[in-house]
Amino acid sequence: MTSSPTDPATFTAPPADGAAEFTDGAAELADELARAMKRIRRRTMERLEPYGLTPAQGRALRVLAHGPEGELPGRAMRLSELAEHLHIAPRSATTVVDALEQGGLVERTPDPADRRAVGLVLTAAGRAAVDRLAQVRHEVAEEYFRTVAAADVAVMLRVLRTAEAAHPSAPSRGWRARPGTAAPPDVAR
Repeated sequence: MTSSPTDPATFTAPPADGAAEFTDGAAELADELARAMKRIRRRTMERLEPYGLTPAQGRALRVLAHGPEGELPGRAMRLSELAEHLHIAPRSATTVVDALEQGGLVERTPDPADRRAVGLVLTAAGRAAVDRLAQVRHEVAEEYFRTVAAADVAVMLRVLRTAEAAHPSAPSRGWRARPGTAAPPDVAR
């Protein structure tokens, strides 16, 4: 039997006055999330190993397959764009792309708008790998959450999305405004 997310024995609600002080509930939730992500990541790595993929390569493939928000999937993406979407250094993105290219999953193509730049596109094998990756991610998530009631999963998803929406996404090397976004209040302009 699963416990309710509002079960007083397992959950400490925020004070009624709206104060941001939780007892240990928020820290405990963060610890549980970290443990869950480690377990999910480990299981995903085990399942991807026979395909020769790492989670980092899988993330890169997904970004390349689905394209940046508001753009058409399948267009060539520059390495610097990929690094930004993955929140990693361009050098690290180069290492990931080199491995994907060696595996025949990604091709580097000339950028028609800038002959000095190179675009990255998925090969047919890369698209097949994205499909395998989606299946593995689905299986691992289903197995991990199989004992949790669907209503509780929906609550967890809503809570995490709400919390994440309260924290603007910013690159780790300093904040840069993206079109249509405002600077977080703690960033001086």
